[in-house]
Amino acid sequence: MRLKCIGCEVFARALYQCAAQSPHSVDIELLRYGLHRTTNELRVQLQQRIDAAASEPYDAVVLAYGLCGKATAGLIARAHPLVVPRAHDCITLFLGSRAKYQDEFENRPGTYWYAQDYVERSDGSKSTLAMGSGSEIDLDGVYDEYVKKYGKDNADYLMEVMGAWRSHYKRAALIDLGVGDVTRVEAKAQADAARRGWTFERVAGDLVLLRRLLAGDWVDDFLVLEPASRIEMTCDDQIIREEK
Repeated sequence: MRLKCIGCEVFARALYQCAAQSPHSVDIELLRYGLHRTTNELRVQLQQRIDAAASEPYDAVVLAYGLCGKATAGLIARAHPLVVPRAHDCITLFLGSRAKYQDEFENRPGTYWYAQDYVERSDGSKSTLAMGSGSEIDLDGVYDEYVKKYGKDNADYLMEVMGAWRSHYKRAALIDLGVGDVTRVEAKAQADAARRGWTFERVAGDLVLLRRLLAGDWVDDFLVLEPASRIEMTCDDQIIREEK
């Protein structure tokens, strides 16, 4: 098959490695990671890429995205089948399964996740992925707003003085996918943990879902939409479904 993969740049190294190992021809297009902060804009950007691929001789378009704050809900398959992982967000794809994601979410709340491409492609305002804070307060949003108003150093200071990081997060976890040297990213995660009174843990990632996405193995963990179908969010463990 010839596949078009549209993915978030937090998976850059992983996607290129999986594409190299795929039995199919895979064209990869990466979108900047910051788009996940603006759900509507991310949805628009994804739909534009899907639409553009309609004129190309692909066998399918695959997305290296999860539901991502409902950003993929409402996307429409055009000329080709559209394949999407059944995942809430990128953490599931980093960890390799919904079961492992759920275990982390339920048993280790208050985790700030670090991933190599996310940190390296940061614009300087933020370089981590928050999940399971146990709070409805959008600390990432507060931090981003402080960065815009006062600059990164002052934003860091304000968050520390308010005790926001310490109150809502307890663990810094580095996801190691075994792709590239994570020494620098690990050092940053350990330094952040020490400064904020968190524990630090190195967690083994798993490329299985990304590998299957690019290998055409789309049973169970993936939604395959026929042309003209739309992605609809569900409120069960399927996460998304096809709307004709």
